[in-house]
Amino acid sequence: MQIFNDIKVIITDLDGTLLNPSHAISDYTQSVFRELHKQNYLIIVATGRHHLDAMPLIEPLGFPVYLVTSNGARIHSPKKELLFAFDIKSETIKSVMSLGISSEFTTVLFKEDVWYTNKHNEKLNDFQPKLNYLPQIVNYDEVEDLSTIKMFFTHEEHTKLLELRDFILEKHANLLSHAFSLPLCLEFMDLSVDKSVAIAKVLEIENYSFQQAISFGDGFNDERMLTSTAKGLIMGNAPDSLKTKLPELEVILTNAEDGVAQYLSQNILNK
Repeated sequence: MQIFNDIKVIITDLDGTLLNPSHAISDYTQSVFRELHKQNYLIIVATGRHHLDAMPLIEPLGFPVYLVTSNGARIHSPKKELLFAFDIKSETIKSVMSLGISSEFTTVLFKEDVWYTNKHNEKLNDFQPKLNYLPQIVNYDEVEDLSTIKMFFTHEEHTKLLELRDFILEKHANLLSHAFSLPLCLEFMDLSVDKSVAIAKVLEIENYSFQQAISFGDGFNDERMLTSTAKGLIMGNAPDSLKTKLPELEVILTNAEDGVAQYLSQNILNK
């Protein structure tokens, strides 16, 4: 296909996409991406994770990549230089907190060096094989500066998070964007922040366009990224609701089956 001949940029999410269920990049996936790098494809990793959390996870690739983190609130160059940063203002977070969010939700704020949380949550800690980005339990009523890279809430019931989303956006829709990175994880960013916006900045730096890019993702925080590129691929393990919302996009193998690497090997390396 002509579309694959024009591809020069590979964009991929991390969790549920490039990472396997053990939150690691498999040996096979590493080998495919090293070959892509050797053939001069531009690699961009775009994740909802904090950059201190994401950087060790992509080190096994063995070569430097552009890293878009916190759903687009941070961009780091292949040399790990900070190229872009945007936070939610403290006043906005205080306004959300003043709504009286129930303590049944785990409430997290991404700060630069630590993440604030209202309670210990073992499932969140399990996402970090190595704790490079440490949690700090706080009483939000006692914290003066609540400016944050990203705010998110977790709960065992998706319906509860849907209700919370509507409750928060009722008064903050003009200030915050939101996405479900996982069905049980509701994330809020500044209205101007999105993976696709950050990726556009990287493409401009490297003199490429979205029409020269292929992207892979499994969450609603990947939606605009997937629909912006020449070819967007949805992971087989993605929620059915995402597949239904984007029926025009192809569904590939799961992250447990090295879906990203398998697809790239068959359609890009062996085109």
